[in-house]
Amino acid sequence: MVVERSGVAVFEPRLTGRFVAKFGVVLALLAMSVLSHAEITASVDRADIELNETFTLKVTVDNGQGGEPDAAALNKDFDVLQLSQGSSTMIVNGDISRSFTWSYTLMPKVAGQVEIPPIKIGNEQSEPVLITVAKPSTALPGESDIFVTAEADYTDTYVQAQVLYTIKVYRSVTTRQPRLWEPTFEGVEVLAEAAAEERSYDSMLNGKAYNVVERVYALFPQESGTLTIAPVRFEARVLRAGRITGRKLFVSEGHVINVQPIPPRPPEFPNAAWLPAKSVNITESWSRDFDSLPAGEPVTRRINVSALGQLSTQIPVLDPVAPDGVKMYPDKPELADQAEAGGIRATRKEQYALIGVTPGEHQLPEVKLPWWNVDAREWQVAKLPARALKVEGVVAAMAPPPSVEPESISSAIPPEIVTVESSLWRNVSIGLAVAWLLTLISWWWSRRTPVGPATPEEVPFHRQQARLLRKARKAALDGDAATVKSELLAWSRLEWPDDAPRNIGVLAQRVSEPLTTELQRLVSASYAAGDMSWDGEALAKSLRSFATRHDTVSEAGDGLPPLMPGA
Repeated sequence: MVVERSGVAVFEPRLTGRFVAKFGVVLALLAMSVLSHAEITASVDRADIELNETFTLKVTVDNGQGGEPDAAALNKDFDVLQLSQGSSTMIVNGDISRSFTWSYTLMPKVAGQVEIPPIKIGNEQSEPVLITVAKPSTALPGESDIFVTAEADYTDTYVQAQVLYTIKVYRSVTTRQPRLWEPTFEGVEVLAEAAAEERSYDSMLNGKAYNVVERVYALFPQESGTLTIAPVRFEARVLRAGRITGRKLFVSEGHVINVQPIPPRPPEFPNAAWLPAKSVNITESWSRDFDSLPAGEPVTRRINVSALGQLSTQIPVLDPVAPDGVKMYPDKPELADQAEAGGIRATRKEQYALIGVTPGEHQLPEVKLPWWNVDAREWQVAKLPARALKVEGVVAAMAPPPSVEPESISSAIPPEIVTVESSLWRNVSIGLAVAWLLTLISWWWSRRTPVGPATPEEVPFHRQQARLLRKARKAALDGDAATVKSELLAWSRLEWPDDAPRNIGVLAQRVSEPLTTELQRLVSASYAAGDMSWDGEALAKSLRSFATRHDTVSEAGDGLPPLMPGA
């Protein structure tokens, strides 16, 4: 919470000590209320799961003043199998922020629509989270120990509409050298984006425990026709009875998706831009009250468009109309894409500066954005209501002097000529003289004061880390693996002074994706057998934004039997 304070409080000596004490108590209570407030968010790694599958609930608080979370309400519909607590450090372009996260590994007890109740921390609580729990599948495709599934949420879609393609690899045995191939497409051109980070969780099918690796892709067909998705391939060597088999191949079923062309535009919007999505919302905010706006003073209008199941580059420009008497100046839009349970959510933020030049009430017309609902298969319109912008007139100018009759001019007394001496140059001369005198005194004082060696200022902690990360990124782009390792290990000694990682492999376990994967590739390229390469550009990119972990893990409940036989 940001608290803005304005004004200066002046205390005179005549105030009593009792008043000062009471005022100090009030300030202390206000400070405690500010520190105790914490924004709490709850999220799940998957919103659609099967019964007897585990999933992760994360409760994040932006500061640690709220105490421990109260999660007793979870026991009604879930088995709490594990709890981990950790702090996270985000480093983005040198800026460092910290948060605290509690991660609960849960297994649902009932099927259907299940609501995760709010989690309370002190006087604050999170919003409830709704998940869908399906009954477990009874059929096991492929081999029982390892099999691969692939699902598409739509088999009939439209051009540039999102199709979520989910790949799952089920393993009940330990594998070596696993490789999951990226999906391949034939037919129409398609744009594929990662709709979520790769997830790993546990599942129970027919009484058998599996470890599941899940990847979700957002597919955007760029033309009408038939999109063919080839079967997904998974290769690995299997460990059975202490022996490792040769490489085995496991494949999923293929999919065929019919992509329809863009439907006709609605009659009331013949030039509507094509925007297929699951939902579209428009919101606005103003920098100040627009009911009473002085003429000539600007007011900022911010319009935010959010579309679920679409990319931000597909959201059209709104281009609102300014009425006569109002000048409008648009700013550069902000585009962003974020993955969530329903796919990719795109946002476009527009900002306009409005200046009223004519006094009176001016009507800002309604903002309309037509879009295609892929679920309802119909055109819909997102709207912002019309606004009345009231512009107040400026202060009236002074009235001109009364006109003088011609005959009165001759009788007027000639004005006296008065010479007014300007004080501008006199003040300038005095200022220059004072500046020269101060310069002379400063020179004399510097001559008589011995100058000792300057004490070097200590570089701030975050700047040291930022400097090491910049060197590591440069070395990654240059392909210098040794420098990358040395700079990152030096950075980790600052981040974990009491328990610094001794090698890059350990460091990879304490950072978030995709940096974890890129560091593991660097380690494999340095020490693994065979000719293996690492991507310096991808590693440099992953070093720009990542999170660190300071986790302590505790078991809750009886837990489950081992999930990896023979491991």
